[in-house]
Amino acid sequence: MTRAIPGPPRLVIVGSGIAGLYAALLASDADVGTGTPAVEVVLLTKGTLEQSNTFYAQGGVSAVLAPAEASQGDSVAAHIADTLAAGAGLNDAEAVRILCTEAVRDIEGLRRYGVHFDAGPGGAPALGLEAAHSAPRILHAGGDATGTCIARSLVAAVLDRAVQGRIRVETSAFVTGLLTGTPEGGSTAAGPAEPRITGVAYLSNGQPKQLDADAVLLATGGAGRLFARTSNPSVATADGVALAWRAGAAVRDLEFFQFHPTTLAVAEVPGGPPALLISEAVRGEGAVLLDATGHRFMPGYHPDAELAPRDVVSRSIALHLAATGASADSPVFLDARGIEADRGAGYLARRFPTITAATRAAGYDWTRQPVPVSPAAHYWMGGVATDLWARTSVPGLYAAGEVARTGAQGANRLASNSLLEGLVFGRRAVTAFLHDARPAAAGPDRRCPVPAEQPASHNPAGDEAGAAAMADPAGIPFSRAALARLMTGAAGVLRSGAQLEQARRQLARWAAGINDADDTGVTLGQGDHEDRNLLLAAQLLVAAALQRAGSAGAHYRDDAAPPTDRHAAGTRPMQRT
Repeated sequence: MTRAIPGPPRLVIVGSGIAGLYAALLASDADVGTGTPAVEVVLLTKGTLEQSNTFYAQGGVSAVLAPAEASQGDSVAAHIADTLAAGAGLNDAEAVRILCTEAVRDIEGLRRYGVHFDAGPGGAPALGLEAAHSAPRILHAGGDATGTCIARSLVAAVLDRAVQGRIRVETSAFVTGLLTGTPEGGSTAAGPAEPRITGVAYLSNGQPKQLDADAVLLATGGAGRLFARTSNPSVATADGVALAWRAGAAVRDLEFFQFHPTTLAVAEVPGGPPALLISEAVRGEGAVLLDATGHRFMPGYHPDAELAPRDVVSRSIALHLAATGASADSPVFLDARGIEADRGAGYLARRFPTITAATRAAGYDWTRQPVPVSPAAHYWMGGVATDLWARTSVPGLYAAGEVARTGAQGANRLASNSLLEGLVFGRRAVTAFLHDARPAAAGPDRRCPVPAEQPASHNPAGDEAGAAAMADPAGIPFSRAALARLMTGAAGVLRSGAQLEQARRQLARWAAGINDADDTGVTLGQGDHEDRNLLLAAQLLVAAALQRAGSAGAHYRDDAAPPTDRHAAGTRPMQRT
């Protein structure tokens, strides 16, 4: 790595979810005690430090702990097998092995940074069971407030280091572009040097700024705001994928977007707070799904019933509504009354205090009545393609957490593997950066390889973008609400080629209109940039969904048969040229 700036190598981390916070702490602690910081760490986040998907995570972190703390009979091999099964065999096996094997290391890392997990009667960690796990292995904190507890502990540790001068923190810092350049000299013995990341452009409280960097770690989270119903907060606007794509990085598996099957079905406010997620752990404790007639329908769709993988449960809800003639946006009902009856009065309030309070505030007493639920956009398995050390295809650019496609999640994420992935690959990103920042260090493959089958180019708008825009000048005007309706209808739980093609054309029209508006030279605000990021992400997702002709995991096309193997069309990465 050629140093872009004097002094210790500067790592800019974009995003303050679990991956960004944990990576910032690890990088700031590198070689502490030598008297000279090993790394200059800058953490940029577009909102406050607590505004992230991590903060809303309820269920917990999956991990097979040391034998003294693990569930009897559980094993890393079982966690690996469960993750591969949930991912429909489209996972990268080595990424899954790393995720599950190294989990215990990063649970200890969280404990070092002040995270305390709930304990059972004997003092060992209380381990929960969630859908598609073969044994209880979910650590939780604050009952159903795991993400909040983790986020607050890590934020406190980051702020402590900021006071010490070991981390520079900027909030209300919205990154608008990744800066690239070639190393001084412009060539190597092997030929012309490749462009690499040299910094970021960003809005600081609305004012444009630039910051030089030796490397950038994207930890920007997901894109739930692509859809009409989502468990994601308003900051989840696909910023990282859009930034990486525009910088030339490969993306992959964007067709795989997981819908959480059980969010409270109440009226949504466009751009408002996320839908209340009713944790997987509730079904793990014994809650069941009922239709409007009171019939428990999941056993008719999968042998594991309510404990089937998330994609199966969400899809079964949609198929059952269609089969019974109900409206596609009708709710089904989650019945947790049996848990209270079996465990005693007050158990739900003790085990799930956040959900109990939120459902009560919405007018439901789930100890006495089923609550209405419906699927909502939750987690993007695809993202910026990385290697096993979080390196992307662009030198100097790393990605970790939901924004990254490590291969660990496959076509459908296993419950509670998301926080774990942010930890494991956030740490690995820091390790790779420290290695890459030492030019004398030997080592193979300093970046994510782009496979030979990589398409030469890809235009998500399609070749007809300009013609489509001209053909329908009076079409539906772009708005986030219109985009969310389009994506929910065409690229939601159930999809078809015809719906996706219609969506592609509409997205192309909107993109052409926005591009024309950009030519006016008017300075864009954060909301404008987020609109463009969401629109680009929608185009990329729809293009990937069209490319994959069969069904797999969270990508279900009702007009096509499932693929016969993991090499089916659509598994290739996409890259801008």
